[in-house]
Amino acid sequence: MKKRISTVVALFLLAGGAMAQSIDDGLKNLYYGKYATAKSDFEKVVAAKPTDDRAYFYLGIAELGQENKDGATATFQKGLQAVPNSPLLTAGLGRIDLLNGNAAAARQKFDAAIAATAKNKNGDVARAIADANTEVKGGDRAFALSVMETLLANNDGRKGYKPVAADYIELGDVYRYLGGENGGKAISAYDKALELEDKNAEAVMKRGHVNYNAKLLEQAVADWVQATTLDPTYAPAFYELYQFYYTPKPRQFSLTKAKEYLQKYLSLSDQADKTRNEYYLASIMFLDKDYNGAINKAKSLIPQANESYKMKLERMIADAYLQKGDSLNARTAFDDYVKRTGEAKLEPIDYKLGSEIYSRIKLGDSTQQVAIDQQSLNYLEKYATSDTAKDLDRYESVAKAFQQARIFGKAGEWYQKVADLKAEKGEKPAALDLFNIGQNYYYASSGGTDTAMLGKSFAAFGQLTTAYPDLTTGHFWQGMAAAARDVEAKTGVAQPYFEKYLALAETDPAKNKAGLIKAYTYLMVYFYNKDDKANLQKYMDKLTPLDPTSEPVKQIKDIMSKPQQKGGGR
Repeated sequence: MKKRISTVVALFLLAGGAMAQSIDDGLKNLYYGKYATAKSDFEKVVAAKPTDDRAYFYLGIAELGQENKDGATATFQKGLQAVPNSPLLTAGLGRIDLLNGNAAAARQKFDAAIAATAKNKNGDVARAIADANTEVKGGDRAFALSVMETLLANNDGRKGYKPVAADYIELGDVYRYLGGENGGKAISAYDKALELEDKNAEAVMKRGHVNYNAKLLEQAVADWVQATTLDPTYAPAFYELYQFYYTPKPRQFSLTKAKEYLQKYLSLSDQADKTRNEYYLASIMFLDKDYNGAINKAKSLIPQANESYKMKLERMIADAYLQKGDSLNARTAFDDYVKRTGEAKLEPIDYKLGSEIYSRIKLGDSTQQVAIDQQSLNYLEKYATSDTAKDLDRYESVAKAFQQARIFGKAGEWYQKVADLKAEKGEKPAALDLFNIGQNYYYASSGGTDTAMLGKSFAAFGQLTTAYPDLTTGHFWQGMAAAARDVEAKTGVAQPYFEKYLALAETDPAKNKAGLIKAYTYLMVYFYNKDDKANLQKYMDKLTPLDPTSEPVKQIKDIMSKPQQKGGGR
C-alpha cells in the first residue's frame, strides 16, 4: 500500500469568523487528500494572519502531501521566523530532519516541542510528533506511542485534554506500524475514533490496512469498500482499492478493477493538482496497455514535474518499454533514471523494476549475459532488503530466483531468511522451508568439497528432523549430507541418520524407493568395508529387489567371488 500523509488534524468546528473557517476548509481538504487546494487555503490564512503557527504547519503538511520536501522546509522555517519557538513548527522541522535521515536532530526538536507544550495537552503538537515518528523511515515508534499515550492520559475531566477522533486514529497508526500483536490494539483505537465520529472514513480505511497486513485480504477490501460507502467522496479509500488490485500478487491483481477504482479516485481527487492528475491519466493509459501513449504522456509531463513526480514518470517510461517487450529500451531508460536519480534515492519499487528489466534481457554473448543475470539478482536482493518492513513474499522471490539461477549458496541464505522471518513473526517454519535451506546448501557444497556449505546443509536438515521427526525427509537428507563427507562409506558417519530414515521409510517401499536405494547402498558398502558379512548380506538382500542392476552389488559380488590371495586381505 502506498504511504500517504496521515491526517494529523482534528475535524472540528473552529470558533469564530472567516479566518477560522478558512483554516477549517484547509483541514478538511487535507483529510480528503486534496493537498493543492489545502495549500491554497492555508496560504490565504498566512497572508491574512502571518502569526498563525497552525496555518504555517498545515501549509507545510500540504507541501509534503504534494511531495515537496523543500517547500515544506521553507514553510516551517518561515513560520518560525514569524512565530519564534512555536512547538508545532519545531515538530514540523523535526519531521524534515527525519526525512533527511537525521534522527538525532529530529529527536532534539521533538523533545523541545514537548517541553514547550503545557503538560503535553496540545493535540496538534502530539499528533505531529507521533505521526512523523510513525510514518517516516528512521522514526522512533516507541516514542510515538508514549507521546500519544501521555496525551490521552491527560483526559481527566473538565481540566484535562478532550480527545478527538484524530487522536485515536494517530494512536491506531502507531500500533499498526509497531506491527505484530499490536494489530488488535490498532483496530480498537480506530473503533474508538468511530465512536467519536461515526462517519470518519479514514478510521475505517486504516482498519483495512491492519487487516491487509494480517493477510486478511477479503476483510481489508471490505473495510475499504465500507469507507467509500460511509463517505462516497473520500478519495483516499478509492486510491487504496486501486493500489490493492494493481499489486501483482495472488488474490489481488485485477487490471479491470484497478482501472475502475483509479478512474473513481481521479473523479474525486484534487482538481487543482494538475501534475498528479495528469500522472494518473498516464497510468490509465498504462493499465489499458497503451504503452506508447503512456510513454509520450509521461515524457510531456517531466519538464514541469517536481523531483518526486519526475521519478514516478521516468519509472513509468522504463516500465512501459518493458511491458511492450522492448527490454533494451527499458534498460536504457532505467539506467538513465538510476544515473539521474542517484542510488541513495532509489525506492524498493525501483529495485524490483530493475530486476524485472534485466531478467528479460537475452544476449548472444554468454559473458555479457552472465553479467546481465547477476545485475538482475543484485536488484532483486536490494528490493528485498531496501525496506525496513520485512516481507516474506519478497524474501521468497529472492530465494527462488537464486535457486533458478543455480546460485545455491545464496538461495540457501535467503531461504534461511524466510525461516528466520517466520519465526520472528511467531510462525513455525514449515518443513519445506527447512528442506529448502538444507537442499540448496547441499547443492552448493559441490558434492561435499565445500565443507562450510555442507555443514550448513547438515545443520538445516537437523533442524528439520527436530521440528518434524515423523517425516522421512530430514533423516534421509541428514544421511546424505553426512555421506558426502564419507563418499567411500568407510567411517559410517551417515549410518545413524540412514537407520532412522529406514525405520520410517521401509513401511512404504514403493513411495520411498529412490531414498531406500541410496540408504541401502551406503550401508551395504560400509559393512563391506567393515568386513561385517552378516550386515553386508542384510542390506544387499534389501537392495537387490529394488535395484536389480545395482553396480555396487555387482562389484562386491565380483570381489567376493574371487579367491583371497595368500597373505590375507581382499
